[in-house]
Amino acid sequence: MDQISLALLSVFFLLVSIVWYSWIFKNWTKKLPPGPRGVPILGYLPFLSHNLHIQLTDLARKYGPIYKLWLGTKLCVVISSPSLIKEVVRDHDAVFANHDPTVAGLVATGGVDIVNSPYGPHWRNLRKVFVREMLSNKNLDDSGPLRRYEVRRAVRNLYGKIGTNVDVGELIFITEVNVVLCLIWGGALEGENRDKIGARFREKVAKFVELLGKPNLSDFFPILAKFDFQGIEKEMKGVLPSVDEILNSVISDRMKIMEDSGGEFSSANRRKDFVQILLDLMKQNDIVIGGTDTTATIVEWVMAELLQSPHAMQKAQQELTQVVGLNNIVEESHITKLHYLDAVIRETFRLHPPLPLLIPKMPSKSCTIGGYTVPEGSRVLLNVWTNYKDPQVWENPTEFKPERFLNDDDNGKWDYIGNNFHYLPFGSGRRVCPGIPLAERMVTYLVATLLHSFDWKVPEGVKLDMEEKFGIVMKKSTPLLAVPYQRLPSLDMYE
Repeated sequence: MDQISLALLSVFFLLVSIVWYSWIFKNWTKKLPPGPRGVPILGYLPFLSHNLHIQLTDLARKYGPIYKLWLGTKLCVVISSPSLIKEVVRDHDAVFANHDPTVAGLVATGGVDIVNSPYGPHWRNLRKVFVREMLSNKNLDDSGPLRRYEVRRAVRNLYGKIGTNVDVGELIFITEVNVVLCLIWGGALEGENRDKIGARFREKVAKFVELLGKPNLSDFFPILAKFDFQGIEKEMKGVLPSVDEILNSVISDRMKIMEDSGGEFSSANRRKDFVQILLDLMKQNDIVIGGTDTTATIVEWVMAELLQSPHAMQKAQQELTQVVGLNNIVEESHITKLHYLDAVIRETFRLHPPLPLLIPKMPSKSCTIGGYTVPEGSRVLLNVWTNYKDPQVWENPTEFKPERFLNDDDNGKWDYIGNNFHYLPFGSGRRVCPGIPLAERMVTYLVATLLHSFDWKVPEGVKLDMEEKFGIVMKKSTPLLAVPYQRLPSLDMYE
């Protein structure tokens, strides 16, 4: 390094130090939460581990249910207890209604999508259209044939792979992508083209999600953002054209249909789909991505837990036999009668929450939580993963026990909509996940179909790996491979 570069680097670190210490001095009189000291300038960054959710839980044992971490110039406040989480998402929900998007997230969406858009009129309009027009019970019921078509097609394809190793995550991802894209296209694309698009989209979504959760110096030192030292912004810009290409083709196809029908659906195209609403929502990438990656992740975890617990898989299949029968196929109308399977899925959400820290929040003004000041503009992480491992709430919390969700006295206690602060797989408050109605239907429908149509075994000589890989979406560290076998007596059930 030459002398000029060394001098410039020294000046830069001096400026960063001045900014950092001035922020410390500004907030010195405030009662900030306790927390580890870290090192000057970098804060706690050098000490972060790959499994951040576990590390944050360990720090909570030392510093309490609310503590702070300096990550570069960014103050991060971690909250772990249900009572304090309630203060954030219920008592002070309006203050914490903003998310804290990463630089990669802002590059991907411009900060105007449903996930990253600041709380206000624009976000309220987006959510209103999304929930009322796209995910109303009527529209979900009307689009049922689309989901049924894609799920049955997955069964046909899977039947051709009987006795061979199947990547369960890939199978579910492609099926779920096709469900969402079918809702978008209204059946305009069929056969090989749709499979190719689904496969390509899976690759892009995986990279997209990886970049969203990748630690980025630009997030911890905003002054460095324009330099993009790690190249994350550049990588995200490289992924976006492929995603936009798919969505642009969706809009073009829908516009052509509407023009050909004089602005109305022809009788052949009256099936409910998402494109009309997507036109209003201006290509919200997070709708498609959020509807595929997290669903595929939780279904993969469900199947992994059942493969590790043959008795639980047997009980789930016995229930399916009683409710559906062996001479019928699973329909969405069966879902509400599958109580044990519902408990299996809820228990899997507890053990393997796709978003263990939910989505980071950012207070619009300084606020007092648990007697401590959470400054305006800080990043707030809600570590719900910790709550799911609390032995005072969950007996033997590390064990897979679906029966814990079968108590009739607890009916409705463990819902998905965020009323119980011990159990928040989809968040709570104003920014609770808007896709719960579709996710709840699809996860149960997919798992029920897989278990009803096939018996499943771990490949011979393969050890089932249950290790987690932390990220913005927590996945299995290794893909789940399983071998399907015919379970139903009639081949007609696989058509």
